[in-house]
Amino acid sequence: MCGITGFISVNNFSKEDSLGVINKMSSTLSHRGPDDTGYWQDTSNQIALGHKRLSILDLSTLGHQPMTSTDNRFVIIFNGEIYNHLTLRKEVEEYRNSKKINTSWKGFSDTETLLTCFEIWDFEIVINKLVGMFSICLYDKDLKLLKIARDRLGEKPMYYGYVNNSFVFASELKALKEFPEFNNKINRTALKKYFQYMYIPCPYSIYSDIFKLEPGHFISISLNDIKNSIDLRNKIEPYWLLKDNIDNNSNVNVYKDDSEYLSELEHHLQTAIDSQSIADVPLGAFLSGGIDSSLISSLMQKNSPKPIQTFTVGFEESNFDESSFAKEVATHLGTDHSEIFVTSKEAQEVIPKLPYIYDEPFSDSSQIPTYLVCSAASKKVKVALSGDAGDELFGGYNRYFWAPRLWNKVSWMPFPLRNFLGNTISLIPAYGLDNLESKFNNLRSNDKKIDNFSNKAEKLARGLKNSKSIDDLYLSLISEWDNPSQIVLDNENDNEAQFEELVQSFYSEVSINNTSLDMMYKDSLSYLPDDILCKVDRAAMACSLETRVPFLDHRVVEHAWKMPFNMKIRENKGKWALRQILYKYVPSEMIERPKTGFSIPVGEWLRGPLRDWAEDLLDEKKIIDQGFLNHKNVREIWLLHLNGRIDYTARIWSILMFQSWLEVNS
Repeated sequence: MCGITGFISVNNFSKEDSLGVINKMSSTLSHRGPDDTGYWQDTSNQIALGHKRLSILDLSTLGHQPMTSTDNRFVIIFNGEIYNHLTLRKEVEEYRNSKKINTSWKGFSDTETLLTCFEIWDFEIVINKLVGMFSICLYDKDLKLLKIARDRLGEKPMYYGYVNNSFVFASELKALKEFPEFNNKINRTALKKYFQYMYIPCPYSIYSDIFKLEPGHFISISLNDIKNSIDLRNKIEPYWLLKDNIDNNSNVNVYKDDSEYLSELEHHLQTAIDSQSIADVPLGAFLSGGIDSSLISSLMQKNSPKPIQTFTVGFEESNFDESSFAKEVATHLGTDHSEIFVTSKEAQEVIPKLPYIYDEPFSDSSQIPTYLVCSAASKKVKVALSGDAGDELFGGYNRYFWAPRLWNKVSWMPFPLRNFLGNTISLIPAYGLDNLESKFNNLRSNDKKIDNFSNKAEKLARGLKNSKSIDDLYLSLISEWDNPSQIVLDNENDNEAQFEELVQSFYSEVSINNTSLDMMYKDSLSYLPDDILCKVDRAAMACSLETRVPFLDHRVVEHAWKMPFNMKIRENKGKWALRQILYKYVPSEMIERPKTGFSIPVGEWLRGPLRDWAEDLLDEKKIIDQGFLNHKNVREIWLLHLNGRIDYTARIWSILMFQSWLEVNS
């Protein structure tokens, strides 16, 4: 795991100036790679590459980057891990033996393996051979061509674009801002999308002319392209698309029974976990006590000769503390378990760091406990496996089975009637719904209790008010603001139609005749990489911790999409297949409980210890002077939240995360 950055400039930097620029850009990424620093430059062609290394495989200097090929043609910088690099080495040796060429390896790093593969095969052939997570930059000196690729599911980040008439790229936005005369403006259309989804969807970033490279895509840029200021979006090509691997159940082997599918899935997962458990440094796993992390930990422990290290975070607020569930699973599995208990004060102390960690507005509040557990884990291990992506692949989110059932019950209603019903529900104050939840749960067993009832009722109300189709209902469920123009002031210079066309081009048309699967597909394209994986990558790398995601081994993903739907959702329960495998290792009673997520009491803090901080950021004059947000709507939402009439935690948090980011980055 590392940080990479570079540029191709038309500014005619001297050798000293070029080195100074790439040094400043790279230095912002030190947290991603504290173990080593490297630069490469070609001032005649105005190109420079920088690398910050977190040593995981081959800790010696033989893994130093940028790395130049033996024939001196290629230079590579690389962020990530190639789990099948030893297999690729054998393939290289077989190829060279067939050509009667001696194979000589200098070290044991996957970077050297990659570079040698690029010497033999074309770029696209190589990246299709890879099993891993990566952002790769390869410069071809002969062709004066730069190629950058991002892994299939978007585990590793990559930003690119134009700054001061130069092409720049980096693992994080903060590096690009160190390029001379950075003055890219905030993109208000991207800002609207942020307030709608709580993250900025790929391929856009918060800045104009800066983009996120789509998962499963690569970009090829020549020096002439930069001199001619070519439209970078025209240089993007896919090498792997999720839609190409969606079977839509049309070719499912009807002769297989459940046990065969489960056996195949467990084999793929075990293979992924075993390959991702290889490191030359201490390794562990995150364990929340839920299905996904418990399954990953179970399969890790199964083949480990000693107890694996597992980590969970707990909170002093008992309503939000699930650490006891993780401890119970860890004790059953026999792992070396660490519980990190934090006070609300310790959690709140993370908040000022968030604008630096996330680089652009990001308001999934579970970013706080994610950072805390990463920070604690990094003191004992350098690599941690996580259970992320199980929900998107195997139907874990409530909306996958709740939304179709709801639509079946209300679709017969004329839209005006649904709208009236939604407006009626929205009039019920949050405290009234919370009281109803408390009384209801007192009469129910633990596995049938409900949580966050007021939030769910609010989402239901918005869905009923705004949905004319099941697609509208899905969009409403994943949106915080159905109309973000209510909060973001318009700027007529922004081309929203062009933005929509750009974003929608990523959502390639695919025929899925199942509403739940369609939601899972869309979440895998955007919510997974742009929220979940972004959250974990930035939090972990801020602590110099590498995270790995076995569910996102592309072979697991492709197999999951070939499984019948009822292996995912059955009897109104998600992740059926994962549960069946997990029950072989952990008793069901340890796992079966309502899904709560990785939450913290932000709403309560905003009415209490964080109120002064929030009031300062929401100051009316400050918002007017900044000129981005509708100050009247901001104030109205804030006051409604303070008096407890409506729980606007998510909306307020999104505003505060933008405001705090703006203060740091303006």
